Amino acid sequence: MILNTFNLEGKVAIVTGCDTGLGQGMALGLAQAGCDIVGVNIVEPTETIEKIKETGREFLDIRANLMKTDDIASIVDQAVTKFGKIDILVNNAGIIRREDAINFSESDWDDVMNINIKSVFFMSQAVAKQFIAQGHGGKIVNIASMLSFQGGIRVPSYTASKSGVMGVTRLMANEWAKHNINVNAIAPGYMATNNTAQLRADEKRNAEILERIPADRWGEPADLAGPCVFLASDAGSYVNGYTLAVDGGWLAR
Repeated sequence: MILNTFNLEGKVAIVTGCDTGLGQGMALGLAQAGCDIVGVNIVEPTETIEKIKETGREFLDIRANLMKTDDIASIVDQAVTKFGKIDILVNNAGIIRREDAINFSESDWDDVMNINIKSVFFMSQAVAKQFIAQGHGGKIVNIASMLSFQGGIRVPSYTASKSGVMGVTRLMANEWAKHNINVNAIAPGYMATNNTAQLRADEKRNAEILERIPADRWGEPADLAGPCVFLASDAGSYVNGYTLAVDGGWLAR
């Protein structure tokens, strides 16, 4: 039955940045589909832990700073020690800094690039090595953005990093498909999260954004749960190197 291909019972998923927002929505969706969750955050994800436990799945809480790569090996080791394997990686952790390009600082450039693209690559590399050692492949889901397709304004390092996510997703898919590893990305549209609080608080900008979204609403974290489960499951096994826009029709307009 086709629905069985979406079943993630017995799988183990690492989700970075799942204390709130999109990461929480995807972690919860994966748990509802059957996954145990390894959550990687800089703060204790109290609400997420409660929500995951309500599904009957286990949650391993790991504290790490993905601004640097020092903790990556330990994350993989802790996940394997606890659950014996890893099946899925969702690279969601990310930040944004807003400033005119003419005034943008080197520190804001480096901070965003380090977590949004450098950590995505090296987390993927470490988990892919574990997938290969396990011998049964795995799924990697990266979180891109509308600014993987567009230039945007006042977010130069975010645009560069998310364009990089789309490119490196294709690269990793090309190299690792032979190991039965699928690498795809989700590009969320304008979502109601902490990252967009400033935009939603600006009455004029908020109205301009909503006017362009055919769905006539901001996206919610739950809107990413289904696409994430699809790409992490056997249902998406012949999808590789693709960036799926989940944007309420933004790019279609």
